[in-house]
Amino acid sequence: MAQSPYVLVLYYSRSGHTAEMAMQVARGISRVHSIEARVRTVPPVSPDTEASVPEVPVEGAVYCTTEELRHCSGLVLGSATRFGNMAAPLKYFLDSTGDMWLNGALVDKPAGLFTSTGSLHGGQEATLLSMAIPLLHHGMLITGVPYTEPALSRTEAGGTPYGASHWAGTDEPHPLTEDEKIICQALGERVARLALKVAD
Repeated sequence: MAQSPYVLVLYYSRSGHTAEMAMQVARGISRVHSIEARVRTVPPVSPDTEASVPEVPVEGAVYCTTEELRHCSGLVLGSATRFGNMAAPLKYFLDSTGDMWLNGALVDKPAGLFTSTGSLHGGQEATLLSMAIPLLHHGMLITGVPYTEPALSRTEAGGTPYGASHWAGTDEPHPLTEDEKIICQALGERVARLALKVAD
């Protein structure tokens, strides 16, 4: 039996802001008929060489397998920023996908990006671009958020044409603004529509 097409929403979140963005991206995907959202995360990395986390997280999304990435119709990748770069756990997971690069498993599949930063100018665009680099090596079709999305011009917090973003704050956490939610949903919907078009 053939598997239903899905967009993989793959993220790493420590404080919960990026996880909330992932759920908003999934809401956007769910607006598109004939394709579903599959939300997954990656485990934290540890300096030791022993397994130190349970196979299934206590809460939140389950851990992604490389097979789920291999068979997705599209990908939306998210990470909190770490000095203008994606977080190490997400990079560690992507570093394990060399076999997919060798056999072209992800070539021509659409991909989008999202991130969360503590400070307003904390490297949002640099982080989005850092996540795009391995996906370009995989031959994926990177899509952003076009300015035809009114929330992109209206936002007073996160939101970039490179992908969805959120200003989480440092002293007092900021919840996602309505514009940030709209941009996340628009990104998810766009990747889902493109995934169906590419499949056709």
